[in-house]
Amino acid sequence: MDSSKSLQHTITQHASTHCNTLQYTATLCNTLQHTATLCNTLQNSVILCTTLHYTATHCNTLQHTAVHCNTLQHTAVHCNKLQHTVAHCNTLQHTAAHCSTLQHTATHCNTLQHTAARCNTLQHTAAHGSTLQHTATHCSTLQHSATLCNTGQHAVKASNYYRASNILYHTAEVV
Repeated sequence: MDSSKSLQHTITQHASTHCNTLQYTATLCNTLQHTATLCNTLQNSVILCTTLHYTATHCNTLQHTAVHCNTLQHTAVHCNKLQHTVAHCNTLQHTAAHCSTLQHTATHCNTLQHTAARCNTLQHTAAHGSTLQHTATHCSTLQHSATLCNTGQHAVKASNYYRASNILYHTAEVV
């Protein structure tokens, strides 16, 4: 039985070694499965990390875009204010041009009023001048009449003197 024991021992040893190898292989397989699971988890984490990194980059881009958009909105508001100011300025320029035209017209009107007043004065003076001319004409007529009258009186006096002289002369002859 020694050989049988020896065989049995060899088989047992072999089986034990084989069993140990199988257990080790099973443990190693479990470890490899765990590692594979861990590796898959890490790969998922890497994918997730890459996605998060992409998302963070996209988020930073969106934030930059939002800041740029806010700047553009501020610029648009400022531009609208400037457009309103330009429109107001154009209205004021138009009003100023209209005002200058009105001032020119007012100056022209004042000149016309002054001319009209002067014309009225001249018309009044002309009317007074016509009266004076009429008076002067009447005065000339009266002077002419007075001259004629004086001449007539002088002629009458001279005639009376001549008659009186003749009468005296004739009276002196008679006496």
